[in-house]
Amino acid sequence: MPKNKVIIPLFAVLLCLSILLFMKINSPHENKQEHLHSESLISGLQTDKARYLPGEGVNLTLSTGISTGNVNISYYHLDQKVGEKKLPINQKGKLSWKWTPPSNDYQGYMVRVEVQSSQRKDMKTIAIDVSSDWDKFPRYGFLSKFDTEDEIHMKQIMNRLNRFHINGIQFYDWQYEHQEPVKMFEGTPAQEWKDISNRPIMFDSIQTYISLAHERNMTAMAYNLLYGSFENKDIPKEWHLFKDREQSKKDVHLLPEDWKSNVEIMNPTNPWWQDYLIEQQQTVYRSLDFDGWHIDQLGDRGEVYNEWGDSIILDNSFGPFLNKIHECIPDKQIVMNAVNQYGQESINEAAVPFLYTEVWDPHRTFNDIQNLLDQNHLISKGSKNTVLAAYMNYDHSNKEGTFNEAGILLSNSAIFSNGGAHLELGEHMLSKEYFPHDALKMTDSLQQKLIQYYDFLTAYENILRDDVKKSEAVIDSEDSIPLRSTAEKGSIWYTSREKGNKQMLHFINLLDADSIAWRDTTATQRIPKERNNIDITIETDREVKKVWFASPDVEGGVPRTIPHDQNDQSLSFTLPSITYWDMVVIEYT
Repeated sequence: MPKNKVIIPLFAVLLCLSILLFMKINSPHENKQEHLHSESLISGLQTDKARYLPGEGVNLTLSTGISTGNVNISYYHLDQKVGEKKLPINQKGKLSWKWTPPSNDYQGYMVRVEVQSSQRKDMKTIAIDVSSDWDKFPRYGFLSKFDTEDEIHMKQIMNRLNRFHINGIQFYDWQYEHQEPVKMFEGTPAQEWKDISNRPIMFDSIQTYISLAHERNMTAMAYNLLYGSFENKDIPKEWHLFKDREQSKKDVHLLPEDWKSNVEIMNPTNPWWQDYLIEQQQTVYRSLDFDGWHIDQLGDRGEVYNEWGDSIILDNSFGPFLNKIHECIPDKQIVMNAVNQYGQESINEAAVPFLYTEVWDPHRTFNDIQNLLDQNHLISKGSKNTVLAAYMNYDHSNKEGTFNEAGILLSNSAIFSNGGAHLELGEHMLSKEYFPHDALKMTDSLQQKLIQYYDFLTAYENILRDDVKKSEAVIDSEDSIPLRSTAEKGSIWYTSREKGNKQMLHFINLLDADSIAWRDTTATQRIPKERNNIDITIETDREVKKVWFASPDVEGGVPRTIPHDQNDQSLSFTLPSITYWDMVVIEYT
């Protein structure tokens, strides 16, 4: 069909151009938030370790494709700049330098790196954790495949985990059998064996991974059950747990038929079983340079009985057994999984450095995540942080595909903002309780955004989970945007925490949420639309010194001061933008 020609008067063209120019200049988004040039000048930014000892130098490496330019580096602790540096770029490739942070222990830092060349610039950030041990701010990852001698491949995996600042590694199903973790041959460890699911395991692969972890200041934890044995082993009947008082039926955890064995459940209160298993763990440490024992359980087993027909309160048995382990092996760490909180109070009474919860129904929503973290804070009287094993896109991973970015980022926003960490990263990302399952892949976009989230978790660890207490806040907005203190679809969910003279307000964008179920099991969570310039009012009669803002979704988490107004009973400020998660820090005089 021929098009009709339309003659547009010149003044109309000029009017349209003027309006577009005015909108561009006055766009709040463009005005308020720095946008980097679309062409990336930085292809990578890396530190050499996941954690640094006080006084230890940090080696940083920048990868760039330009041959001339400058690098401007700024170092931050919270919102305070604690150092800066300028370096020239004289050739393509990698540029390395060293920075020695202040000697304070258990401190997080943010590094802002800006590259300039001609009229172009690019910016990236990376976090640094200075801590004498990993267990105050655990960022727990895992390994589950030990069938390779390809050290280049193993280094690539560990370097990727290092970029997420993973400072502890759970070596999952590395062992030969639960009651005999290391297969021995003529008094020395065998070079190969098959695990419970008949997967090949190589001794040298385990040892290489342990060495690579130690080079990066990552703690290596050996996985095993507290009370498991393969069937038909030479284990005395008296050591078992039974499902009846007459001891006619052993308690057994059933596994797939093509696996080597089901798991028989031992009595964790039996002193002979305790001594036996502790000696087996000593053999583990004599054979492999593990730093500790990640201890698992199988949750509530219902009514169970010992060899005398006495009822055993299983969840109360954990703490005493853990204390005995610590007394016998004091130089090695122990961490234990509280499956859906089962036995958590007893575990907390032992010498575990942090609490670990594997999350299952009925803990389905973001509110449940918050409640679990608050509960662990209460159990430990605020002395221990929490790692959640929370498996994402669970049903979606029954077939091959990719993780749903929106679901992952919203759940991590909920976990991190409420003071927790998330066990999810290893050779792949977790979607099932059987860690080798890897049907889903991370997209490049998700991986890059997750790096920013882990940078944020690390850089701001001192106001996310360092003696931070829950507080109350009454918050409102004049922009007709619903703000809620509990997670609800169609709202912005806010929480308030305090430390010293600082009040941390966390805002999570659920305005477009498909659900508030954290698992996003069928991968249907929607990507939230970015909102800009939201006016916020909070009730307070305390004098405010400063208000500042940071978000893993904005400029790599770099902090910036935002204007505020205060009267006798309230404080007002404008949230520059929100995609998934924002943090606003109010500093009082």
